[in-house]
Amino acid sequence: MPAATVAAHFTGKDPVVRKIYDRLLDRAARFGPVTEDPKQTSIHLTRGTAFAGVATKRDGIVVTLKSTSDIRSARIVKRLRASANRWYFDVKLTSPAQVDRQVTGWLARSIELSR
Repeated sequence: MPAATVAAHFTGKDPVVRKIYDRLLDRAARFGPVTEDPKQTSIHLTRGTAFAGVATKRDGIVVTLKSTSDIRSARIVKRLRASANRWYFDVKLTSPAQVDRQVTGWLARSIELSR
């Protein structure tokens, strides 16, 4: 099986998918250096450890973030309690504008847990 690349995740996808990803990456980089670690099914964004998993879809992305507590929002499409102090939640984004203050705040919290 060939090695995964970031570019391969965008092959055959609507161009907006790359724009959403680039905006998310830009917001994450505001908190310090970010490394992209492409896997076969997603791209992990890391700083020490992974703080976000990005799965590309035909017309958007699903971002998996982590938190120390549950977050209730209609924007969260899935949440999983992994332990007493660790939650994972998925946010589906279909527009670069959806990478807004709220998502950036969740991203910042996830990054803090990866230091």
